[in-house]
Amino acid sequence: MLKTLRSLFGPGSGGPTPAIPAGNRVYAVGDVHGCLALFNLLIAAIEADDAARKGADTTIVLLGDLIDRGPDSAGVVVAARALAARRKVRLLMGNHEEMMLDALQSTEVLKHFLRYGGRETVLSYLADPAAYHLAEIDAAQALFRAAVPPEHLAFLQAMEDQIAIGDYLFVHAGVRPEVLLDQQRVADLRWIREPFLSHRNSFGPVVVHGHTITDKPEVRPNRIGIDTGAYRTGRLTALGLEGTARWLIEAVTDEQGAVSAASRTLA
Repeated sequence: MLKTLRSLFGPGSGGPTPAIPAGNRVYAVGDVHGCLALFNLLIAAIEADDAARKGADTTIVLLGDLIDRGPDSAGVVVAARALAARRKVRLLMGNHEEMMLDALQSTEVLKHFLRYGGRETVLSYLADPAAYHLAEIDAAQALFRAAVPPEHLAFLQAMEDQIAIGDYLFVHAGVRPEVLLDQQRVADLRWIREPFLSHRNSFGPVVVHGHTITDKPEVRPNRIGIDTGAYRTGRLTALGLEGTARWLIEAVTDEQGAVSAASRTLA
């Protein structure tokens, strides 16, 4: 089911209301984790939502972790590349993309990668999964290297670490509190949970992130988390931003495993 939840956020919390620059619109997409059907539905919903609004310079930000855990990481990369060919798209590198790229170079990292969702990614690329199941780690790495197209590698390697638009900062995992944004460690941008998640003071911009799964989008004055655990919950979330307005779009798989579309507006 697709739910469009408009006007979910009020101005709210005391200081100036964060805003996207005039004439711009942004959609941020949470962790896809190989869930191709949900990703395709969510992107279709975003494009329909964008077309229904007045003209704007629209950017789609993918918050990282396109791959791993879900059934079709290779398909998600294909779909993301196709999206970037026709729309203005910016991509953040998640910790799972980092692990994948490192796993192609190091068998020790590959062992770790396979335990944390990478096995599904490897299998999504292989034409002969049986050969992988019979292979020792060095041979498995060679099979994986040979199966990943060079254009996919280039696409993943070009991902960014942080993206600033207006009063918002988009990162995969979060930021280290009390550290200047231009001095953040890449490891924190891709991997941090605490002390970021429990920090209550301002980071400067509002930080929009994924990485940490929550039952529903987590909206706080200083951050907005939109990883709703697509591979586990069947729900993939996007955040829309324009001016001071904010809204959510969610693609959801029902209990029978079917992905359907419907919309609902909240006052």
